[in-house]
Amino acid sequence: PLRGRGRGEGVTPTHRRRKSLKFSTKSAFPAISGMKLVILDRDGVINHDSAMFIKSPDEWRPIDGSLAAIAKLNQAGYHVVIATNQSGVGRGLFDMDTLNAIHDKMIKAVASVGGRIDAIFFCPHPADSSCNCRKPRPGMIERIGECYNIDLAGVPSVGDSLRDLEASAVVGAQPMLVLTGKGEKTKTENKLPEGTLVFNDLA
Repeated sequence: PLRGRGRGEGVTPTHRRRKSLKFSTKSAFPAISGMKLVILDRDGVINHDSAMFIKSPDEWRPIDGSLAAIAKLNQAGYHVVIATNQSGVGRGLFDMDTLNAIHDKMIKAVASVGGRIDAIFFCPHPADSSCNCRKPRPGMIERIGECYNIDLAGVPSVGDSLRDLEASAVVGAQPMLVLTGKGEKTKTENKLPEGTLVFNDLA
């Protein structure tokens, strides 16, 4: 798979090219007509979050039921893509090799239960960056739409923080809040974008 290098917005396609798929000349992603897509945040949705950041593969621990939920989405015909802020890279808390190792662990964990993550989009910039890819700005979500050549209107987009939901709402995706991670706190703040759906967890 391609690897991010910490400059600008990062993306890691996790598939391998197959002769039976037609690929866009503009990206390494399969151009699939009428595809079903779901966008997931990482920390607090798939794995347990930490106020001190997830800085190593050992610190990455899946939330109960999240891996099986991804497999069920795949079985229902959905392509699963991750969109995650990873400012720890920009802060110097961990490097790109470590982030790739964390993601390798996640990909293998999902695969072990029969699931698949198509690609991981991430913003490596610190919180005070003026980039357009760090949620709640919509750049990273927009990039997903561009790579897959898909209209994001109504696409399920799951997160546990307000910034996840806001980035989704801006592009017309369907914001979905899970109450894992920061989800309970996000819900009590009573600032959810209009039409946000709320679930206990990814399962």
